[in-house]
Amino acid sequence: MKIALVTDTHFGARSDSLPFDNFFNKFYTEVFFPYLDKNKITTVIHLGDVFDRRKYINYNTLKNCREYFFNKLKQRNITTHLIVGNHDTYFKNTNDVNSLHLLLAEYPNITAYSDPYEIKFEDCRILLMPWICSDNYTICMNSLKDTKAKIVFGHFEIAGFQMYKGQVNEHGLGKDIFKKFDKVYSGHFHTKSTDDNITYLGTPYEITWADYNDPRGFHVFDTDTGDIEFIENPNIIFTKYYYDEDKEDPNLVDTSIFENKHIKLIVVNKKDFVKFDQFVEKLYSKNPLELKIIEDMSEFETEATEDVNLEDTMTLLSSYVDNLETDADKNRLKTLLKSLYVEAQEYEDV
Repeated sequence: MKIALVTDTHFGARSDSLPFDNFFNKFYTEVFFPYLDKNKITTVIHLGDVFDRRKYINYNTLKNCREYFFNKLKQRNITTHLIVGNHDTYFKNTNDVNSLHLLLAEYPNITAYSDPYEIKFEDCRILLMPWICSDNYTICMNSLKDTKAKIVFGHFEIAGFQMYKGQVNEHGLGKDIFKKFDKVYSGHFHTKSTDDNITYLGTPYEITWADYNDPRGFHVFDTDTGDIEFIENPNIIFTKYYYDEDKEDPNLVDTSIFENKHIKLIVVNKKDFVKFDQFVEKLYSKNPLELKIIEDMSEFETEATEDVNLEDTMTLLSSYVDNLETDADKNRLKTLLKSLYVEAQEYEDV
């Protein structure tokens, strides 16, 4: 039997942004449900953080996600199991008040779980584990200890896993708690990662710049093998372009790929100011959701610091490369370092 797994849908993300809501809709309309229809999948398990806001719901967000997600599940008579995540609970110390029970009770095909619960599909026994808080900690730990299930689906905060690509979480549960299980699949962290028997599934789509260039999608679980298959979402909303006139004529760039996107234009090498302005105008003609131009200003920094005999970062990097004993192309190396330096200045914006 095949079961679709999805997690951290975060309906209402980015302050109930309409462009992001449309972006989410595109995933379900063009990727998720067509796959379920084609492969005759009739069961879905959601591993938590269905909604984004813990305290309230935006009416328009609720209307839209009902139309493109919950109603489509009901229309197809797809049995749906929802695990309560930390974004689905009103209080931080208990799961008793949660958006899933309050907003989705009218759907007969949907069951939400705020406490540990075992389900069985043929010979496959699975423990469903919601967000662990102070109120349910004892019952959750006992369930993990006593269950006969070899597979767990949960919404865990486990130390040692990446929250986003390159950002490791140092707090939470220890991995040793789960060593008795064959497979542990979890929501909560937004990037896909696996360590031994534990796998974080990641979000189905990009939500912030931290998700850039990090594969997104959903998974299909095989109850016979306990393994999952990743179905990638081809749609992106964040994109970057490195402007370098020595590498590419900006007049020849197909700017249609930037339409309705969040764009970071990282200026590495700009010689012709008119050509650059024309390129920026072309980008604006594609109705970007945001266009952020990241440009190195080190030549001005140098002028400002001449009196105190300081060197700006790029000058130091260039001097370092010049003094290297290497057969590598030093100009190419300088360009690479410059592009990394320029982008690094914006790292905190991720």
